[in-house]
Amino acid sequence: MKDITGAQMRAARALVRWSAKDLADAASVGVATVRRAESDDGIPSITAANQRAIRNALEAAGIEFIPANGGGPGVRLARRF
Repeated sequence: MKDITGAQMRAARALVRWSAKDLADAASVGVATVRRAESDDGIPSITAANQRAIRNALEAAGIEFIPANGGGPGVRLARRF
């Protein structure tokens, strides 16, 4: 599983209209962990387990992470709501 960036996390959370607390609850991590991860545009300095939990929660909410492909990494909704 590839790392995701803090910018991708912020964008993904915005797409599903979640607060930082919503994401923290869905990923079973602390709100401070979410805020710390999102504070950096690059790869966040959080544990691999916490990053995996955040990614899994966002993917379960319908987010698809797009790898860097000339335009930089991104996110999109994988399914319509």
